[in-house]
Amino acid sequence: MISSKLPNVGTTIFTTMSQLAVQTGALNLSQGFPDFNGPQALLDAVGRHISAGHNQYSPMTGLPALRQQVAAKVARQYGVTVDADHEVTITPGATAAIFCAIHAVIRPGDEVIVFDPCYDSYEPAVELAGGRCVHVQLGADSFAIDWQKLSDALSPRTRMIVINSPHNPSGALITRAELDQLAALIADRDIYVLSDEVYEHLVYDGARHASVLAHEALYARAFVVSSFGKTYHVTGWKTGYVIAPPALSAELRKVHQYVNFCGVTPLQWALADFMAEHPEHVEELPAFYQAKRDLFCGLLQGSRFQFKPVAGTYFQLVDYSAIRPDLDDVQMSVWLTREHGVATIPVSVFYQQPIPEQRLVRLCFAKREETLRQAAEKLCAI
Repeated sequence: MISSKLPNVGTTIFTTMSQLAVQTGALNLSQGFPDFNGPQALLDAVGRHISAGHNQYSPMTGLPALRQQVAAKVARQYGVTVDADHEVTITPGATAAIFCAIHAVIRPGDEVIVFDPCYDSYEPAVELAGGRCVHVQLGADSFAIDWQKLSDALSPRTRMIVINSPHNPSGALITRAELDQLAALIADRDIYVLSDEVYEHLVYDGARHASVLAHEALYARAFVVSSFGKTYHVTGWKTGYVIAPPALSAELRKVHQYVNFCGVTPLQWALADFMAEHPEHVEELPAFYQAKRDLFCGLLQGSRFQFKPVAGTYFQLVDYSAIRPDLDDVQMSVWLTREHGVATIPVSVFYQQPIPEQRLVRLCFAKREETLRQAAEKLCAI
């Protein structure tokens, strides 16, 4: 008999809902990927590098040219200098970066604080490292950190705190002042920070992303993770990176080299070229996705769903209490997919202990205008 190391883990809700969307022919606003291509110049660069013979292993830490472009972007965006050689590591996706960061420092018996609702990859990585997640609920409406709850959750066994901003699934942002609070709270404790910033460039209404990279006290003990897939509309490339101080990067790389060793070489070459030639891409992303958010939210104004436009990410939460309060959000997501042709994600799956009265589903607006209009029409007809 197999004794599972992850007995509570099954097929993810993202896979389940995407499969249901395919089976029913529903519009897939569940899983977080665009239904449009990345920039043509980026796509063309891949073929060019494949033809040029860039098809063998890249360096374990990532292609030097790409690490240098990441460091240059960090300098432009956040005004800080990171060492491309000793602090930037390219990984096969942000999920792999998160896994390696956790396994670099978490040992059996350690506790890791995560904020619910939280992305589903954190806890399995902690459990496989022999640690235990301590779940702290964010505000039910604001999705802000409850500092008293966080303080109460700290123990001598706390070894890491995982933060995520812009936040999936809510789109909430952590402010610089909140980073200051976190730094003060853990200043005298041996606690690492894992900052999941994969949506760092998807921040709206003139706000600026508060990165741990630009917070000296926190960065000294942090792993900061981001995603080329989210930034360049190529989620299937599964290419990301992690930035950490040299000592932490060295430990992370010890794990990374035995998880996947390196990322996909021609993709790294293509990204390095595109980042060098089109640095404006990340500057234009907020307006690009805000236009999609505003279009989608404007179209949904005629529906019975209740919502506030999100501050970040490419996900919009909607409250369906006025439509089917008798259904929990998993049932609602299936009902919307089967009966109304729009696949969504139930928010309860991001909680260890779901809030019973919460009636929220998550919609992805990283879609073509035609898709958003079709989806809104179906949702407004309910």
